[in-house]
Amino acid sequence: MLSFLKPAPAATPLPPERIDPEYRRQRQRVFAGIFVGYAAFYLVRNNLALAMPDILKEYPGRFTNAQLGTGLTAIIVAYGLSKFIMGSVSDRSNPRVFLPLGLLLSAGIIAFFGSVKAIYASLAVIIVLSALNGWVNGMGWPPCGKTMVHWFSARERGTVVSFWNVAHNIGGMLVAWIATAGVFVFHDWGAKFYLNALVAACVAVFAWFFMRDTPQSCGLPPIEVYKNDYPPDYSEKHERTFTFREIFFENILYNKFLWAIAAANAFVYFVRYGVVSWVPVYLETSKHLSVKESSIAWSLFEFAAIPGTILCGWVSDKVFKGRRAPATILFMALTLAGVLLYWINMRGPVWIDYAALFIAGFFIYGPVMLIGLHALELVPKKAAGTAAGFTGFFGNTIGGGAAGTGVGWISDHFQWNGVFLTMTVCCLLTMAFSALTLGHRATGNGGKAGA
Repeated sequence: MLSFLKPAPAATPLPPERIDPEYRRQRQRVFAGIFVGYAAFYLVRNNLALAMPDILKEYPGRFTNAQLGTGLTAIIVAYGLSKFIMGSVSDRSNPRVFLPLGLLLSAGIIAFFGSVKAIYASLAVIIVLSALNGWVNGMGWPPCGKTMVHWFSARERGTVVSFWNVAHNIGGMLVAWIATAGVFVFHDWGAKFYLNALVAACVAVFAWFFMRDTPQSCGLPPIEVYKNDYPPDYSEKHERTFTFREIFFENILYNKFLWAIAAANAFVYFVRYGVVSWVPVYLETSKHLSVKESSIAWSLFEFAAIPGTILCGWVSDKVFKGRRAPATILFMALTLAGVLLYWINMRGPVWIDYAALFIAGFFIYGPVMLIGLHALELVPKKAAGTAAGFTGFFGNTIGGGAAGTGVGWISDHFQWNGVFLTMTVCCLLTMAFSALTLGHRATGNGGKAGA
């Protein structure tokens, strides 16, 4: 492993009277770092979806929806693969370096998309660059998950993760706003890429300045000691770095709950990306709305997720007493209501589209968050990045990947009715696979708790 990625060594323990104030200060800093840092990854991920109407207009007849959708698939599939593989690397790395490095690399690729228009002469080049961007974008989630399980205890993690999770909604909302501002200022649709890249690069520096590795690297005790919150099987071995064999074979591949939520993640991601990635194309080409109207719709979907995700985390902790599956099933049922409203309004007024996307966005990101949180709680914290990457692999590679080329292909052959029918089925399958984990309650002990 590259030396600059290696975990930070343990520092000299601080005196007892300094532990509490220093823990409070560092927890605020690392949360700010991972929150803003992860939000910035969304500024340099879905830019191709925003620019697709411009590409179709500037290069008429060169690309179909399905062909450009292949670029979206490349991003998501590569992201899913990276999230799994780089998750295992993240578990053995310093998140303070790992996250900013991935963000800087992604910003560089996205800047290239916007400033070198020659790449649009070749679909193959678009796909390769999209895949490369998806790969480095996968360096965002795992170090955040690793940071949260090291700095926040099991009793408080549901609330903390729900607040952190809205970072990607803020990033997803800002990507359209920054892109629109860029086109207004530079009079160039390429600004949908390069202005976002500039902002993301600045955030990478901020994240490096605020993030830290483990509490021990700051002279602090493990979070379990500080909060007196020990999982039932906690031991000193949970504080050492696991080998790849221990991570994969002892904690990931034989965990039946992890497989169930991974399958659920595939279907929830199809719905998530099937809606948001195709908002511009659907509203601008099928309903003939303006760029401004489709940007508002996109932003509403992302903005609604902020209160929705926080509410979902609270419901899973307080109402369902740490059981993640019931909250997932409830919120997916309500997501389905939003998808159905979006469907039946195919020829209706735009305000109903806004309402439908607000409802879908409000409810769908809760299950997205809970599945990621559930993965962290099903394994020891030194394998948390890999567990998150495992479920992310299913979500992004299978579900999100199908939402790229798959939605484009379905819309080309079966119109948008076929797309909405497919998303309805995926909502139901998410609920079905989530139901397989109804007996698990969050304990942070590798999934050994019963009902």
